[in-house]
Amino acid sequence: VLRYTPFHEGSDEAVRILEAARRQDKFEPVLDALFEKQPEWAIHGAPDLDRAWRIAGAVGLDLERAQSDRLHPDTTAILNQDVADLQELGVRATPTFFLNGRPLTNLNFDALRAAVGHAVAETS
Repeated sequence: VLRYTPFHEGSDEAVRILEAARRQDKFEPVLDALFEKQPEWAIHGAPDLDRAWRIAGAVGLDLERAQSDRLHPDTTAILNQDVADLQELGVRATPTFFLNGRPLTNLNFDALRAAVGHAVAETS
């Protein structure tokens, strides 16, 4: 499950871009493009959100429709819930991974495989 962690300036607007993209069935292409071009727009302290919108438009997001969808109540609800969950879980950095509600602190492939194997065995 992907959850939003709007820790940095402008990250809430990036979430709004992604949720507008979801409403147009463009979430994955927009997410991929924003990650790929993150150094171009996600400058700490001075994010270039106009550029982020242009990047989203370049992969097919209808920008006019997205601008009206960005403030949809469902998007605001998602942002509010994710922020509340971050606070409740004590998440302070990204990435943070959880397995069955427990944070994974030793994250490497072998540790992840073992933790998932153990979790599956517990439910069997």
